[in-house]
Amino acid sequence: MVEKAKVLALIGFITLFGNWVGYGVSPIESLPGIIIIVIITVVGLSINALLPKIPAVIWISLIALIITTPAFPGNGWIVEKTEVINFMALATPILSYAGLSLGKDLDSFKKLGWRIIVISLVVYTGTFFFASMFAEIIFKLQGRF
Repeated sequence: MVEKAKVLALIGFITLFGNWVGYGVSPIESLPGIIIIVIITVVGLSINALLPKIPAVIWISLIALIITTPAFPGNGWIVEKTEVINFMALATPILSYAGLSLGKDLDSFKKLGWRIIVISLVVYTGTFFFASMFAEIIFKLQGRF
């Protein structure tokens, strides 16, 4: 778990820098939000270590959902501090890490061949289509569209 916390801290640092360079948000302003996100992730990973039958992303998302609901004390402050973090600044180091991780498994990747391209395109298209459809339904229900 200590190794994962170190990696998360490194990702947080890279995100601070990316948020500053790419989106003009100072590292001092971003730091509380990054700390909150890292803490949520560490707690979610810790719960997952105790109850490994459910993917860690579910625990992390559930914790984030709970602490940002209006019923949770201090939710406004948490939302205020984390909303300055641009998602792309957060995704960039994670995707870079995934790309480096893939590099060590290049032989396994080569075995997948052309099929991985087809599967990737189907997954990306389906994700975009269903996310757009879901947004359309929500906007219609809210009367915004």
